[in-house]
Amino acid sequence: MARPATDPTRELPRVRRRGVRLAVVTSRYNHEVTGPLLGGAIDAFAAAGGDPDALTLVDAPGSFELLALCGAAARSGRFDGVVALGCIVKGQTRHDEYLAAAVTTGLGLVSAQTGVPIGLGVLTVETQRQALERAGGPIGNKGAEAMEAVLLTLEAMRSLGRRGR
Repeated sequence: MARPATDPTRELPRVRRRGVRLAVVTSRYNHEVTGPLLGGAIDAFAAAGGDPDALTLVDAPGSFELLALCGAAARSGRFDGVVALGCIVKGQTRHDEYLAAAVTTGLGLVSAQTGVPIGLGVLTVETQRQALERAGGPIGNKGAEAMEAVLLTLEAMRSLGRRGR
């Protein structure tokens, strides 16, 4: 019997050699965090058997700009999935809350409207230390997890009859 898709011990799907093309959109803001998130996403893709040439890497000025760039990638017809990477650190005002809500809601809408899965690798943390812990530190790498989520979602969509591009 196959394990359910929600089983955390389930192995990642192997990327089809001629198949999956992904866009990885990364915020340049907080690069000391987003750089390692990007490295984790690329490593996870390679570990699943993906060809690095099948990744298109796109820089975004900040996390808010992920919306426009991920939307453009999803609507382009060139990609099976998109990975969004960013870092929003709490400040002295509530700006981070509004920004995080806009980014997560917007990316969800883009995915729902286009049918293209978007891996959410946008950290929303209270401190820089928390961010670094989640960007390859002791808590793991959320960039790798976002990539894995896209690959698992694509596998599930194929099982439901989606044929890809």
